[in-house]
Amino acid sequence: MGKNENEVKNNLFGFGKLNTQYANVFIGNSYLNSLVSKDDNIDVGVSSVNFEPGCRNNWHIHHNGFQILLVTAGEGWYQEEGKPAQLLKPGDVVAIHEGVKHWHGATKDSWFSHIAITKGESEWCEPVSDEEYDQLGK
Repeated sequence: MGKNENEVKNNLFGFGKLNTQYANVFIGNSYLNSLVSKDDNIDVGVSSVNFEPGCRNNWHIHHNGFQILLVTAGEGWYQEEGKPAQLLKPGDVVAIHEGVKHWHGATKDSWFSHIAITKGESEWCEPVSDEEYDQLGK
């Protein structure tokens, strides 16, 4: 099951529904609860994203904008291309600038939740390989 499951599934911003819209750019299951969408005539999206243990998104780049991650529960990873991965815990904040290739997701043994504030468009790239991922935390 993984640690922090109850904390993530019962977090303040809601657990959301199975993230089928973006399933093709995630390894494992994620759950999405849209809090503010572009349909609200605001040019940023705000979502609570919840990851099961081992779940991570593909490498990606934000164009014409940025992304801010506010970690709310569990433990996860954030990595920019060419840099070591950072372990994330509740209260951590990550500011991702336009054009920076990166990925984020849960650790192998913990559920993970963050609020994603995103402006612009995302370019989805290759998956984070099992070999890359399995080396984290060693």
